Amino acid sequence: MNEPTRENGIIRVLVVDDHDLFRAGLAALLGKHADIEVVAQASGGRMAVRLAEELRPDVILMDVQMPDLGGPEATRQILGRHPSIRVVALTVVSNEADVAAVVAAGACGFLAKDTPIDGVLLAVRAAVQGVAWLSPRAAEVVLGRVRQESVPDQLDGSLIDELSARELDVLRLIAQGLENAAIARELGISPRTAKNHVSNILAKLGQPSRVHAAVYAVRRGLT
Repeated sequence: MNEPTRENGIIRVLVVDDHDLFRAGLAALLGKHADIEVVAQASGGRMAVRLAEELRPDVILMDVQMPDLGGPEATRQILGRHPSIRVVALTVVSNEADVAAVVAAGACGFLAKDTPIDGVLLAVRAAVQGVAWLSPRAAEVVLGRVRQESVPDQLDGSLIDELSARELDVLRLIAQGLENAAIARELGISPRTAKNHVSNILAKLGQPSRVHAAVYAVRRGLT
């Protein structure tokens, strides 16, 4: 079955969290914005999988730790059936293993649960445009865990040779968790140029998102 397309620029969001007050509050805040439609709420991972199948949201805000089915496994099941759905993990970022598991499952972004609503909106809007989003603390945890891993590197290092000197500079900054605007400021270039560099880097390295590119860079020692 074909994936539905967004109409009138409205981003359809599914909010998943087992804490009722947090979930309802977040959904209410998101729903106040004209370009966001909260199509449903789920109190657990199994419900999230079912609702994702029924409603095909554009973006899912997914709690990492839930009693019935954790965020990583729910994310894996959803993306296995509908890879165009974008999943942004919600986490207290206290358990590095959980965050790493959601990375492996395919989440395109990570938000700490105390992120202000403006940050959540930025992440949702970035996700639907195909841009990965890491809150600063989540970036620290995700990339910090990768740095500590002792698993042998199986990545093709020759792909690095395809990058220009400026693209290498951009990749190093991606590996530090910087977003496009911050990269642009750091390098003295326009945000559009930074975005173009990031797109080129992902294409040359064959990576699906900037999160994966950051992991690639860290594992190649480009930090």
